[in-house]
Amino acid sequence: MKFSRSLLIGIPYFWLFILFLVPFGIVLKISLSDIQLSIPPYTPTLDFSEGWAGFREFLSALDFENYIFLTEDDLYWKAYLSSIKIATVSTFFTLLVGFPIAYSMAKAPDEWRPSLMLLIILPFWTSFLIRVYAWIGILSNEGFLNQFLMGFGLISEPLTILNTNTAVYIGIVYTYLPFMVLPIYATLEKLDGTLIEAAEDLGCTRFSAFWSVTAPLSKPGVIAGCFLVFIPALGEFVIPSLLGGSETLMIGKVLWEEFFSNRDWPVASAVATILLLLLIVPIVLFQRNEQKQREEGQ
Repeated sequence: MKFSRSLLIGIPYFWLFILFLVPFGIVLKISLSDIQLSIPPYTPTLDFSEGWAGFREFLSALDFENYIFLTEDDLYWKAYLSSIKIATVSTFFTLLVGFPIAYSMAKAPDEWRPSLMLLIILPFWTSFLIRVYAWIGILSNEGFLNQFLMGFGLISEPLTILNTNTAVYIGIVYTYLPFMVLPIYATLEKLDGTLIEAAEDLGCTRFSAFWSVTAPLSKPGVIAGCFLVFIPALGEFVIPSLLGGSETLMIGKVLWEEFFSNRDWPVASAVATILLLLLIVPIVLFQRNEQKQREEGQ
């Protein structure tokens, strides 16, 4: 029995070791290497075939010049700050759009909820890349949105939306909206409706009852949704590449350029390592929030 329990617990840790710690160790190792015109395009600083002697040589020659280079070139820290800004703003707008949708789903009749849930999940049945490409046809100067607005006389000339940060915000909000809606809906669905009735009986208006009862009790779902949107949006590459312009600076684009255009794997690995460390903070906060919810539910 004890062995079976240990095996069950050990499987996710083994999975984490293989798919996270090992790749992270490889990236960290490359980030401490030097660039070289070869295949692969870096000089390995740690040779496992040499055993302990190779490890001691690695420690003696250890340097962090790639990380120092990131602090000296303002492109990288500006890309980090821009990514944090875009991810934060996108998360805010996703919450602004997603909360009313989740609230409406939770208040809908029981027989409607499966259909509404299906509509939220339905976009996942289509390729992510195809959905992003579709926004190019919608947001371009000759796209559906401008044609619609001009057809109703709301604008006299096409709006420039594509290849701007606005298009990136739209793409991220659309793409990650289900990740915001589903956890909030799961929280609101379990909300006891008698609490709202009690608040109204005590003199609260519907609006004040919402802010006094519904909003605080929906906090776990809101926090979970914000983390689920912010974490992948921070390292997003496809959306800013397809919908953003040359002035759209995100660390995912910089990382791709370093790996595939400049072929500077050591610097690119250093960029990826710092990005991962930035992501660990919200991930740890998210896990603590989940643990706190489980403890309160017991």
